[in-house]
Amino acid sequence: MKSDRQNPALDYPFLRREFLQALEESHSACDASGWNPIHLQLQSATNSDCSSSAFMPLYLKDHSMGEYVFDWAWANAYHEHGLDYYPKLVTSIPFTPSVGPRVRGEQPLTSEECVTYIDEVINIAGETGASSWHLLFPEPQQLALFSADQRLLQRSGVQYHWRNRDYQSFDDFTATMASRKRKMVRRERAAIHKQGIRVSVEVGSDISPVIWQLFYQLYERTYIKRNGTRGYLTEAFFRQIADSMPEQIAMAVAWLDDQPVACALYFFDDKTLYGRYWGSVDEFPYLHFELCYYSGIEFAISRGLKRYDAGAQGEHKIVRGFEPVETHSLHWIAHPQFRNAIGNFLTRERQAIAIHRQQAAEMLPYRRD
Repeated sequence: MKSDRQNPALDYPFLRREFLQALEESHSACDASGWNPIHLQLQSATNSDCSSSAFMPLYLKDHSMGEYVFDWAWANAYHEHGLDYYPKLVTSIPFTPSVGPRVRGEQPLTSEECVTYIDEVINIAGETGASSWHLLFPEPQQLALFSADQRLLQRSGVQYHWRNRDYQSFDDFTATMASRKRKMVRRERAAIHKQGIRVSVEVGSDISPVIWQLFYQLYERTYIKRNGTRGYLTEAFFRQIADSMPEQIAMAVAWLDDQPVACALYFFDDKTLYGRYWGSVDEFPYLHFELCYYSGIEFAISRGLKRYDAGAQGEHKIVRGFEPVETHSLHWIAHPQFRNAIGNFLTRERQAIAIHRQQAAEMLPYRRD
């Protein structure tokens, strides 16, 4: 893989206009799918130019699917007490459990602007009858600003991310592992070659329409196989982002006898690689690990990226070098009794999350010296 460490500055991909527009215009995230967009724009107090306004995604929802911060128990508790949990308000990137900014603007977000956003959201909740507002996976700086408001409850979660410690190659990375785990990784990668499979990583406009078409077929196949349902995202969504933001998209493709047999989709900015979806025409041992983990790590090293977020869940990532990291969400609950009950639950949950992170860290494959 060709090294490219001279990357242009790239913004967090999932808050780009092109990404959110593709979700809505393709009818992947729209009123009909239960993601009614009612986004907020806050005009700068020091600049009357509308182009300088800050933007926060906001959706009115009648379900909890596609969020990855699970509140089904809260909804059930409301129902058992004869109360409506839906509709609710959500600030997140639909179907994308990736940590990042949740307000987009030319200037850094201020604490005063956060208060204004919260006030606006609570007003909208009153107008729409929403039971609550949920701000999911904010990056640390915006988390700190929003969480300072006592009206919001904070929730913790765990994901597994790979960190680039200035590795120059994949071998540099595996050299930090204990011998047994290093041999495991090498054995899994060698198994791909023994099956006659080669892997390429295509970037941006180099991803052909044929590969995009195959990717969508495999994306749908994966959802049907796992859940018995179609995927959240439409084929039109993938076509649109391929045209509108190719500079932040890559695809790992597995080839057998010069035919593509599996694909994994990545997004990236100037610091982080984001692994999102994958699919395969058949079962090939270790191919999931190769496309979704190892090829992504190699790509991140080649571009000097500092982090690889390979998606939610997946404790099998730990022994392959992905470290447990704490994620966060913030929640405004209108009903005072339920707010207290949920607050008590979150306190207990945070303690369990802290224990889990400690136990997961002990499973990491790195040498102790």
